[in-house]
Amino acid sequence: MSILAWIIFGLIAGALAKLIMPGNQNMGWLMTIILGIVGAFVGGWIGTLLGWGTVDEFDFKSILLAVVGALIVLWLYGMATRKG
Repeated sequence: MSILAWIIFGLIAGALAKLIMPGNQNMGWLMTIILGIVGAFVGGWIGTLLGWGTVDEFDFKSILLAVVGALIVLWLYGMATRKG
C-alpha cells in the first residue's frame, strides 16, 4: 500500500477502535491515525502468528485485524496513561 493508503487505513482503523473502546482517550485526529497504523502493524503481526494472513490489502479482513490491533494498542495506551 502507498503512504496515503496507510494514512487512510490508519484513520479508519483508529476511529473504529476508539468507537468500540469505552473511555475518554483525548486523542486528536493525528494520534488516531498513528493509533490505527500501529494497530495495523500489531494486527498484521497477530494475524501472521495465527495463520490468518497479513494486513497488506484494503479489505475486510485487513480492517478487522487492524482494528483488533488498534484496540490492543489503545488498551495499552490507556493503561500507561491512567492516573493512579
